Amino acid sequence: MLYFKTYELSPSHEWVVLIHGAGGSSSIWYRQIKDYKSQFNLLLLDLRGHGKSKDLPKPKQPYTFDEVSRDVIEVLDHLKIKTAHFIGISLGTILIRNIAEMEPERVKSMVLGGAVLRLNTRIKTLMFLGNMCKKAVPYMWLYKLFAWCLMPKKRHESSRLLFVEQAKKLCQKEFIRWFKLTNDVAPLLLQFEQSPVEVPTIYIMGKEDYMFLLPVEESVKRSNNAYLAVIPDSGHVCNVDQPKVFNRITLDFLHRQAKQSSFIS
Repeated sequence: MLYFKTYELSPSHEWVVLIHGAGGSSSIWYRQIKDYKSQFNLLLLDLRGHGKSKDLPKPKQPYTFDEVSRDVIEVLDHLKIKTAHFIGISLGTILIRNIAEMEPERVKSMVLGGAVLRLNTRIKTLMFLGNMCKKAVPYMWLYKLFAWCLMPKKRHESSRLLFVEQAKKLCQKEFIRWFKLTNDVAPLLLQFEQSPVEVPTIYIMGKEDYMFLLPVEESVKRSNNAYLAVIPDSGHVCNVDQPKVFNRITLDFLHRQAKQSSFIS
């Protein structure tokens, strides 16, 4: 089972599940925990091969998004968490969206930071080159290149360094297992676009998230139950770049959703 940590206020408080991105760990939420744990029950996870989940048995078959999503569901089952609000960053947003596809009754709302909805030509080229070189080039070279492309500015430095430091805990083989998942990203995102789920959603994007902001803006215009908050002076990992703004927006949204669900019930 994945490594997890909980902060529980009471059985009557609603749960919030935090899912990090590729190469990170639950430690990327350190600027959210204090504000969140005083108002919600919290569940933090390290995805397989990341953080303190790095010693899980390795399957012989390549990773799939369904398999990695089931890892999260297994922890929810273990803790008897029937429903929760989900907050993710980067690749974590894809996993949350996939969980909503697999078990929609479990997802009360989605907070998707640095959301990945579509791949532009630049990111596709990077992924192609990475797949070509992943076995020949040290994985940290590739990871640092990706981190710099996603978070290029000086004010993104703390986010970039945080992810690079966490990625050092991966080994080359584990990096390759996760990187192979990039081949499945585009068809999965297309599937999501063609079959939207009716889950209240807020996208929180950095104004300087040049890779992924535009597709989110276009998607929200077509949606009846999705909202977009754009944070100035922030890049892809907006929860680290601008934590106070990120926390305020997410908590406002979560409280609105909690009130609506209690009113309906």
